[in-house]
Amino acid sequence: MPTIAIDGTEIYYEEAGSGSETIVFSHGLLFDGRMFDAQVRHFRDRYRCIVYDHRGQGRSSVPSGRVVDMDRVYLDAVALIEALGAAPCHFVGLSMGGFVGLRIAARKPKLLRSLTLLGTSADAEPDDNKPKYRRLNFVARWFGLGTIVDRVMPIMFGQSFLRDGKRAAERLEYRSRLLGVKRSIYKAVNGVIERKGVFEEIDRTATPTLVLVGEEDAATVPIKSERLHRQIARSVLVRVPHCGHSSSLEAPGAVIHAMEQLFTEIRRQDEIASRAKSGTAT
Repeated sequence: MPTIAIDGTEIYYEEAGSGSETIVFSHGLLFDGRMFDAQVRHFRDRYRCIVYDHRGQGRSSVPSGRVVDMDRVYLDAVALIEALGAAPCHFVGLSMGGFVGLRIAARKPKLLRSLTLLGTSADAEPDDNKPKYRRLNFVARWFGLGTIVDRVMPIMFGQSFLRDGKRAAERLEYRSRLLGVKRSIYKAVNGVIERKGVFEEIDRTATPTLVLVGEEDAATVPIKSERLHRQIARSVLVRVPHCGHSSSLEAPGAVIHAMEQLFTEIRRQDEIASRAKSGTAT
């Protein structure tokens, strides 16, 4: 099992594929790197793909203390990218993973070639959400997610997905994954609830950025993504119909298509810059 020790914690990661460019995938709260399986399968024939699990989640070890601080999670990603020689990478973050990606873009932009933000926000957790999430987190800590999984599913997934009779097997699989989450997840949840906003930092973000959101996202409502798009100069906004918070699982093809368009545009801009430079040189 490949791991890397970062600040006393073993961070689990996997690599697939090869290529001159690397994509790093950063998952959302309550899930792990497997939520990008479809995207890795698609891109691994042309890109080096790295998925990893945040500290205190998935297959990474659980640190001491009551909270996994978001800035600590950001520093983990920086250390991972540097240790694996992945920079500059295409960084893909969903929800919590997007919190990480925004911090990298603002503070360590040379590590990135592009940024894909899926159902995320640069703001602190809204005060209206905190009491509900704290109550759910209390139950998760002491009794496990099994007692509240049916309250969590509508937060993580859109109504179209939850009601689609043809996707019953997928729902059962993702529900099973949530049931398998360890009680120590409360530390990561505390980090998300208590995180500081970084909206004021991201106006200097120059990284080409895809902002994608499901139109049924109840956890991070679409207006949050619209706000990100307005704040990040080199960004495009994609809204996915009939999709909730977990877009990489609910609408894998839409996420892949939007990423392909982003990468194609970056290559086009690189070619224009290269021709311009050659013309100047001659």
